[in-house]
Amino acid sequence: MPLKGNQAVPQPHFRKWWQKHVRTWFNQASRKKSRRVARQQKAARTFPNPTGKLRPAVQAQTQRYNMKVRKGKGFSLGELKKAGIPAKKALSIGISIDHRRRNHCQESLDKNVARLTEYKNKLMHITKSDVAAE
Repeated sequence: MPLKGNQAVPQPHFRKWWQKHVRTWFNQASRKKSRRVARQQKAARTFPNPTGKLRPAVQAQTQRYNMKVRKGKGFSLGELKKAGIPAKKALSIGISIDHRRRNHCQESLDKNVARLTEYKNKLMHITKSDVAAE
């Protein structure tokens, strides 16, 4: 087959040590398992603490998905104020905040305030004297 245009003449080098240039992933399944086991052990070690931050329930945005409720980025400052939680304290007790969020309807505001108060009631405060007693 004649070359057409300005192309390099092919010079195949097939006697290379290909294992040096190829990365294999035969341990992918075992790494996945060890990561999962490590996550479970960490969750068991820090048991009373929640594994993630508390996030608000929000409506999805577009017309196609707005019947769904999903987790949002963070609670609005109005929701925190109505639940009686200062913003700085919320960050320290595992509640996420989104200062850009606005509450457009009373129903979602009430739902998220109820979520915050339930979390606040379930929260366990461990002090230094509690730790010393154990």
